[in-house]
Amino acid sequence: MSVHAAQALAIAAGLPALEARLLLSHVTGLTRTQLITRDGDMLAPAQRDRFAALLGRRLAGEPVAYLLGEREFFGRAFRVTPDVLIPRPDTEIAVEAALRLLAPLATPVVLDMGTGSGALAVTLACERPDAEVWATDISPGALRVAQDNAQALDAGNVRFLASDWYAGLPAGQRFDLIVSNPPYIAAGDPHLVQGDLRFEPIDALTDHGDGLSDLAAIVAGAAAHLRAGGWLLMEHGYDQGQAARDLLAAAGMADIFTARDLAGHERCTGARLRPAPLAGA
Repeated sequence: MSVHAAQALAIAAGLPALEARLLLSHVTGLTRTQLITRDGDMLAPAQRDRFAALLGRRLAGEPVAYLLGEREFFGRAFRVTPDVLIPRPDTEIAVEAALRLLAPLATPVVLDMGTGSGALAVTLACERPDAEVWATDISPGALRVAQDNAQALDAGNVRFLASDWYAGLPAGQRFDLIVSNPPYIAAGDPHLVQGDLRFEPIDALTDHGDGLSDLAAIVAGAAAHLRAGGWLLMEHGYDQGQAARDLLAAAGMADIFTARDLAGHERCTGARLRPAPLAGA
């Protein structure tokens, strides 16, 4: 079977042309241009069998990122496995917001909770090599993936720690910025059984409740783990901006803001820990 025939077969089976090219490139090692200029090349039997297997898995709905084993995020290739969520462009909004908050600070200390693939922690570490970045997750499998990504992307300034939110952090450790993309989909949301989400780790998607309990837990513990004037930044669902602002306001946080994604949806919300009042003020 030639490269051209394999692509035609995949498209005829219902695969979009772009996905067919991605799978063929993954199997053959050919670039997108080479898939065109060398479309008459014959696939080796092992390549043909591997392509057929990947095609079957994709047609069954398995995400392309898991089939390829990677996904681009903020211009870098991140390894992904079914142990972690697939990084999405919406989360790049949180990176951009975090970088703005960190801009005035020299050698900041940053915490990424529920790091998953490490997309947030490793990206911030690469963009701010002067920062000390901590990355936590309750999943051993996720931490292994994040550590692999840090090593592959030369992010030597990330410290990894197994922790259920704040529980595993050393006593007294404080941060200039806490950032998180926690589970925020409510239990029973139909999106959990549609598309790529069907294959992603369920505990990284939903709190198995109203979608707000993990956001609330992060807010509740923030004051004890932020330096004076430090920031908390959380990604959330498109319709949870007001709820996130309410949680932060109830906790007495200051300078509350929400950033929108490219579609105009409220995507991440942050706030600053008020500095302690001066004695006698």
